[in-house]
Amino acid sequence: MSKQLKGVLTALATPFTADGRLDQERLRTLVDRSIDGGVHGVVACGSTGEFTALSSDERRLVVETVVDQAAGRVPVVAQTGATSTAEAISLSRHAQAAGVDVIMPVAPYYEALSLDETLDYLRTVAGSVDIPVMLYNLPMATGVNLEPETVGSLAREVENILYIKNTTTDMAQSAQLIHNHADVISTFVGWDSLLFASLAEGAAGVMAGTANVVPAQLVSVYDAVQAGNLHAARQEWDRIYPLIDAIISAPFIPAVKAALDGAGFPVGAPRRPIHGLDRDTESRIKALAAKFQAAHAAAGSR
Repeated sequence: MSKQLKGVLTALATPFTADGRLDQERLRTLVDRSIDGGVHGVVACGSTGEFTALSSDERRLVVETVVDQAAGRVPVVAQTGATSTAEAISLSRHAQAAGVDVIMPVAPYYEALSLDETLDYLRTVAGSVDIPVMLYNLPMATGVNLEPETVGSLAREVENILYIKNTTTDMAQSAQLIHNHADVISTFVGWDSLLFASLAEGAAGVMAGTANVVPAQLVSVYDAVQAGNLHAARQEWDRIYPLIDAIISAPFIPAVKAALDGAGFPVGAPRRPIHGLDRDTESRIKALAAKFQAAHAAAGSR
């Protein structure tokens, strides 16, 4: 599939069994849940997918499972970054061979690199594959912020760098990417509480962990913005914002999993060392998610 990426991409959670093993069958149904909700793509082994808690073999298995289950219905993005360039290349080449449409290598996330070291890593990993590359700007984890001018220059230099996921609360930075560099790179915003603002600003799309929970509702926001109906988009956004705010205000991975549980789609607990939420926060998120699931089911029965 060589489609241009756009729209709502689900940063897939990774389901685990009660004894902590990867739950492939539940992962397959989670892929279907997003695609049935109308999303425009799915992402394997992102931050929401707890890639740092997966072995390299598990990461490969997740990518293979997601590609197989998506079966060409929507594009698949694989996060292939690692703490060494060699491992990132190995994961990226595997992802290409498995059939993903785009790789998304986050920069090494333990010892903060210099900007020159980060750019060398990104050039090298991008050069190891023949498919499109999405930069993953995650300064809170990597210690390096890819500024808009740097991103634009890198995209002009490296032919297959076509996208960026900008995961930062700095909406001004996302706006500069959208308005100043759209000729060479398409911007996806990855901060869930800024999804409406990003789409209204003109982002190519959004990548959201909350799309695991409310895929159809986020697609409705996107569709309304694309149709030029900002009033309808804002109405839908206002309706789902309390749930998204509750999730983004809590530790994100267990919050997404709690919301899925509340929506009647349990995917297991986070893998240690991440713990679950405190009881009050978990109950609140589950109740909000259950409300949306009930409303969605009622709408579907009409």
